[in-house]
Amino acid sequence: MRTWQVERRKRTRHLIELGGLVVKAGMVDLTGDDRAMIYGALLWIADKLNSEDGDHARDTWTKLGKTAFEMERPAGAYGRTQPPQDRA
Repeated sequence: MRTWQVERRKRTRHLIELGGLVVKAGMVDLTGDDRAMIYGALLWIADKLNSEDGDHARDTWTKLGKTAFEMERPAGAYGRTQPPQDRA
């Protein structure tokens, strides 16, 4: 497979995973699949991250996200030999 094909597939997978997070967070259902509203919310998040409170927002949202991922993980999903990967 050519290098550009590999890179394109990596990018496509990455974009699909990010879209999956929007669905997983409930944004699609909460907004009635209103893409303008979802995009506006993402722009608001980006603005918040660029503000003076950006570091605080990053810390808070990272903790919330890690906690949510941990709550979803079935007990023993990684066994004892493979620790969970940091998703931040």
